[in-house]
Amino acid sequence: MGNVSHLVTRTAAFESSVENGLAEGGSGKDRQFVTALARGLDILRAFHAGEGMLGNQEIAHRTGLPKPTVARLTHTLTELGYLNYIRRFRKYELGASVLALGYAAISSMDVRRASRQPLEQLAHSLNASTALGGRDRHSMIYLEACRGPSVVAITHDVGTRVPMASTAMGRAYLFSLPDVDRNKQIDAIRRRWRDDWTKVKTGLERSFKELADRGFCVTWGEWLPELCGVGAPLRNSDGTAAYAINASAPIYQISRDRLEADWGPRLVKIARDIRTGMAAQPSSTTAAPSAMRPATNGNGHRPPMSAMARR
Repeated sequence: MGNVSHLVTRTAAFESSVENGLAEGGSGKDRQFVTALARGLDILRAFHAGEGMLGNQEIAHRTGLPKPTVARLTHTLTELGYLNYIRRFRKYELGASVLALGYAAISSMDVRRASRQPLEQLAHSLNASTALGGRDRHSMIYLEACRGPSVVAITHDVGTRVPMASTAMGRAYLFSLPDVDRNKQIDAIRRRWRDDWTKVKTGLERSFKELADRGFCVTWGEWLPELCGVGAPLRNSDGTAAYAINASAPIYQISRDRLEADWGPRLVKIARDIRTGMAAQPSSTTAAPSAMRPATNGNGHRPPMSAMARR
């Protein structure tokens, strides 16, 4: 099992680098886009949970940036407290300033507070790993993660990034988006996975049909051959933000029939419970009532799904 855990962790880190396209410029002709800032953030995004320190050469490889540029940026980020330089190893680790930003973000999320108990109960009931995720560019990032009492093969935790295109969580998230946003994400996925686009497109279409018919989708060894799971979409109670939840386990631990007959329906119920919990709890913001966004359609239905990008 330790080997499975190691493979999951290392492959997750590698694929998240590919998925995020760290070196890819997003400016185009946008004069408001600050390239230097984007490069600095790409440096921070090169670090992955559980990996420890990185040197300038490793960061340059992950981001695609020239090593002299990386050296200037890591120096600046160190001066600002976002990186710590470990002189003994001539490498960097994330600094406390990054932790402060991350904590400020997740601690203010109503969806995370409402998700913790239901996901923890489900993880213990299924003896599986469960998680809440949101979008991180073209990947999903874990905002909450729970494990059952004897789960040792999956070591994903808060901050883990997984591919959007090939995981149940990512596909459930895509399904929940309005047509314009979904098609934009699918087009980006097509460009990144161009060599395997036919296979990826087939998987997306199958999962979208499952989500339309049953409210959840199943993946079986499509991201990592050792893992399977189910995913369901989740939106804020006012419909302003999209997330997804999942339950996953090693393939040898569960049958596909049970994923479809038991895990999937239970995950859909958990999504409803979380949404209800968000609606019932006080908002984390202190905005005046007049400044609050009006609630949207509360029936829980997502917008109609448009056709897949034809490429």
